[in-house]
Amino acid sequence: MFRPELVLQIEVEVNKLIETGFIREVKYPSWISNIVPVNKKNGQIRVCIDFRDLNKACPKDDFSLPIIELMVDATTGHEAMSFMDGSSRYNQIRMSPNDEECTAFRTPKGIYCFKVMPFGLKNANATYQHAMQNIFDDMLHKSVEYYVDDLVVKTKSRCYHLEDLRIVFEMLRKFDLKMNPLKCAFEVTSGNS
Repeated sequence: MFRPELVLQIEVEVNKLIETGFIREVKYPSWISNIVPVNKKNGQIRVCIDFRDLNKACPKDDFSLPIIELMVDATTGHEAMSFMDGSSRYNQIRMSPNDEECTAFRTPKGIYCFKVMPFGLKNANATYQHAMQNIFDDMLHKSVEYYVDDLVVKTKSRCYHLEDLRIVFEMLRKFDLKMNPLKCAFEVTSGNS
């Protein structure tokens, strides 16, 4: 199935997914994808799942993604902005229990499926975008812009920015969404160029 030197590395990566609660063992799934180990620059491997056949079998979700240029234009004239990036991206969205077993994949340890949305599904961007639309609907284009897992909190008058951030963080907590602190920039002011 895998070269012997890769089995240990694959098992380490699968164990990480088990420990984070992203996957669970499954018996007798009707659909099984294969692991494709990909070498990273540091010599480690990334465990990718080949969802090509599953993606072909699934209908496309046509929920539209925003146009980046319009998002950038929508931040014009705001005195303060905070930029945030979702941690673990799609993995923050739970799979429908009915769909979990469709993501089954074969490992040296057994067969597992995702309890959270994995990378590689063709509808992952649309699903994440739709979730963000539902969460931030009343704030969208007023104090919030987002593109999949990138979130911008914008405030016309800098003195209200902390209040806008407080509201956004309340929503993030309510829906158990986490941001990556290493990829966030808070209360950035727009300069004149």
